[in-house]
Amino acid sequence: MGIPFRQNLAMSKYLMTQKFKGVKKYPLIVELEPLFVCNLACPGCGKIQYPTEILRKRVSPEDAFAAVEECGAPMVSLAGGEPLLHPQIEEIVQGLMARKRFVYLCTNAVLLRRKMDKFKPSPYFSWVVHLDGLEERHDKAVDREGVFREAVEAIREAKRRGFRVTTNSTFFSTDSPKTVREVLDFLNDDLKVDAMMISPAYAYEKAPDQDHYLGVTQAQEMFSKAFGEGHRKRWRLNHTPLFLDFLEGKEDYQCTPWGIPSYSVFGWQRPCYLMSDGYTETYKELLETTDWSKYGRGNDPRCDNCMAHCGYEPTAVLATTKSLRQSLRAAVGTH
Repeated sequence: MGIPFRQNLAMSKYLMTQKFKGVKKYPLIVELEPLFVCNLACPGCGKIQYPTEILRKRVSPEDAFAAVEECGAPMVSLAGGEPLLHPQIEEIVQGLMARKRFVYLCTNAVLLRRKMDKFKPSPYFSWVVHLDGLEERHDKAVDREGVFREAVEAIREAKRRGFRVTTNSTFFSTDSPKTVREVLDFLNDDLKVDAMMISPAYAYEKAPDQDHYLGVTQAQEMFSKAFGEGHRKRWRLNHTPLFLDFLEGKEDYQCTPWGIPSYSVFGWQRPCYLMSDGYTETYKELLETTDWSKYGRGNDPRCDNCMAHCGYEPTAVLATTKSLRQSLRAAVGTH
C-alpha cells in the first residue's frame, strides 16, 4: 500500500467534511511552487525558460502559509524549479507541518544529501525524488550524466535516516511497457521506496521538447500492458485504484482542474500548473472568476491529450466518495 494510513484517514475526513457542508469545488492538494529556478535544464520542463527577473523571485514563508490556509487543502506538494534552492525551504516545510499539512517536497535530488541535515523525519513529510527511468534513460531526460546515481545514493541515505521517500516518474513516447516495469521494479524491489507516483507526460507549453509526449490511446495501451501479470498489485503506487484504472483505459473521467491548484510567485494559476491562462491573487478569486467549463477534453484542444494527475487524480478520488465499494477499495489500497 503506497498511501500511508494516517494520510488516508485525514483525506477521508476532509472529503466527508466537504460533502457534509455541501461544498462543490475544493482542493485536495496545493501545488506550491516557491521558485522557478532549477539546477537542471530538463527538455521536458519549461520552468527555467522564464526571464531572469522571474527566476530570482521567491515565495516567502508567510505567503506560502497564507495561500495554504486560505484554500484549506490537507496536502501540499512543494515543487518548482528545485525547492532545495529556496533559502527558506526548511522554514516553509516546518511551518506547513506545524499546520498539520502533509508535505511532499519534490526534488531532483542533486542537492538532497547536502541539504538533508536541515530536515527531520515526520509522518507529515516525504521526499519526492524525480526518476524518469534507469540510469541512461534518466540522465538523458535531465540532460546531465551522473544525476541518476546521485539520486539513488540520496534515496538510500534518506531511507537510512528514517525519512519517507516517494518517487515521481514521468513517461514519454520513447518509453514502453518494458521500461515502465524496469524502473518501477527497481524502485519497488531494489531501492524499496515507500511509494511511487507515475504519470504520462503532458505537452507543457514552455518545454523545449515538444515531440515525445504520449497521446491518450498510446498512454492507455502502455500502462495496460505494463500493469499486467500482477505487477500493478505488488507495486507500492501512491495513487487511488480508480486513477490507475483511468491510466489503463478502464475508466473515463473528466478533468477536475480545481482539485490541485497551483500557487507560485505569480499567485494562483488558472486553470492548473500545466496551463497559463492568467493568475489571481486569492484562491477565492481563482474559484469564482475562472470559467471551468472551458477546460477538459472536448472543451479545449490543449486538454485533448492530457492524462496528468493534477486534473484526473482528484476526479478519481472524488469518485471513491460516491460508492461504498470504491471507498473501501481506496481505503485498503486494492489496485
